[in-house]
Amino acid sequence: MGHANDESGKQQVGRVDSGEGGIPMKALVFDAFGDPKTVIACKEQPSPPLDADQVRLKVLASPVNPADLNLVEGTYGVKPPLPAVPGIEGCGEVIESRSPAFETGDRVMLLHRSGMWAEEVVVSASSLFKLPPQIDPLQAAMLKVNPATALRMLTGFRTLPKGSWVVQNASNSGVGRSVIQVAKALGLRTINLVRRESLFEELKQIGADHVLLDDASAVDLAREIGGDSAPALALNAVGGDSALRLMNILGSGGVHVTYGAMGRRPLKVPNGLLIFKDLEIRGFWLTRWIDKAPREELDNAYAFLAQEVAAGRLEVPVDSTHELGDFLAAFDRLGSADRKGKVLFAPGI
Repeated sequence: MGHANDESGKQQVGRVDSGEGGIPMKALVFDAFGDPKTVIACKEQPSPPLDADQVRLKVLASPVNPADLNLVEGTYGVKPPLPAVPGIEGCGEVIESRSPAFETGDRVMLLHRSGMWAEEVVVSASSLFKLPPQIDPLQAAMLKVNPATALRMLTGFRTLPKGSWVVQNASNSGVGRSVIQVAKALGLRTINLVRRESLFEELKQIGADHVLLDDASAVDLAREIGGDSAPALALNAVGGDSALRLMNILGSGGVHVTYGAMGRRPLKVPNGLLIFKDLEIRGFWLTRWIDKAPREELDNAYAFLAQEVAAGRLEVPVDSTHELGDFLAAFDRLGSADRKGKVLFAPGI
């Protein structure tokens, strides 16, 4: 496995090295864009030597995220050089280091795309964040994307006083659950829209203040809940009519943040909501924030999230774990109607 630079110029691991040498290790590789089930193969390849300030990691776990599949399909915001290894986030253990900042046995997560669907990766020390040693590696593997997306959206668009209302759709998603738990830690209250009433109690148990069906009744019910303190922040991962409901729930001058498009429907923004409510329509892409944010901001954000995970206050449900060679079963599980959480590859656990 060799090295490449992503669109920001930062070092990225994920290119497949055809050279000889190195201890063989397994990785999931694709050399053409398309259906992950058909273009991905589990291959053995040499693990590269370390350069100065680099670290070799044993990959403990890496989740299967929609963005990973989009990357393989060629529909993500960037396209990696081919052949490539997916896996935009994960948790690893240092097994060799040429950096004074990391020692053998350190648990770390990666801040940049690093081809984590592999048994090992070699990365620049500057792309790593050191984790508390007691942290659950499965939860740590999911720390980079969903919890950070939740925290950044809750704090990066408005300064919300404690007790403020936030409204969101797709509340049972990985980000949605993280929003509920992170908001609770920040002293914020949440109104959560979902498609099934059977989710109400489950989300309340992790800290949701109110859970409503994402249908025409949600607007009046949410307005009644908020009263004179209508939400100033709405988080949208669906689009279409669901996104429009969030706009109608928002108070005047509120901000509507879109970070996903699960419903595959565009936003409908009536002129009146812009003119008379003065809504702000924004988008959020975690990759852009990570690439542009000062390192101190990233360290502070992930230190807070890691502390919440280690204390058991922030947790994402896990449906199943898989070996790399079991990737077809992992993809099947991802699309299963009875899936109860995230699907992860866990080659090092």
